[in-house]
Amino acid sequence: MSDAHVMGRTAVVIMAKEPAAGRTKTRLCPPLSPLEAAELSEALLLDTIDLVSRLTGVWLGVAVTPASAVAAFRVRVPHDALVLAAEGEDIGACLSQITGQLLAEGASRVMAVNSDGPTLPPAYLEQARALLDHHDVVLGPSEDGGYYLVGLRHPAPGIFHGIAWSTARVMAQTLERAATLGLSVALLPPWYDVDTGADLERLRADLRILPLPTLPSTRRFFDARRADSKAARDAGQMPAADPLNLPQKEVSR
Repeated sequence: MSDAHVMGRTAVVIMAKEPAAGRTKTRLCPPLSPLEAAELSEALLLDTIDLVSRLTGVWLGVAVTPASAVAAFRVRVPHDALVLAAEGEDIGACLSQITGQLLAEGASRVMAVNSDGPTLPPAYLEQARALLDHHDVVLGPSEDGGYYLVGLRHPAPGIFHGIAWSTARVMAQTLERAATLGLSVALLPPWYDVDTGADLERLRADLRILPLPTLPSTRRFFDARRADSKAARDAGQMPAADPLNLPQKEVSR
């Protein structure tokens, strides 16, 4: 893809890890099996791509780890989106690489978002884009102490250094780094990632009230799991308790 695709536009890049049983969403095992956790990870990613694709006037990218998965991801994204290899020793190095690359290619601002929060209200993304007109950094705090979104309007690799990634200190340490670097920061409302059994319960509750056209891949995941449980019952087996079982009818909001 040429620089003309991103020149002067807001780039929204989804940070994605290749779904793989035993390596993806392991904190969800149990209640999910390793294979189910990988399937859910892929469903959340596809619905996050759909969420970002609905924004107008932005350029969509997906940053993939590991680099060997880039080719497989190309079939998952819209034809005009770019799939990038995210390489680095930790998520901070990957974020520094990807945001710096997109800004160097001419994006006016870059927003990097998690791949496991497709219930995020689209208004939060629009708010982040507007806040970058007047702030160096925009952060969307996750309820677990991290962040679901980081937006930059110029390269700031230092903001990703010295962070205890995958801990509850990520957000606080990032704010400290921004202050040290003299960067102005704006905060979005908090939201959640799907990492634990409690998060799955919240996701299930959200699916009950969100309009049916939304999150189609995530709904298919739950539908398939419910069908497997029903088949096991019909065969006289005793399936494991399924706290994720959705009602037969979804309620539109």
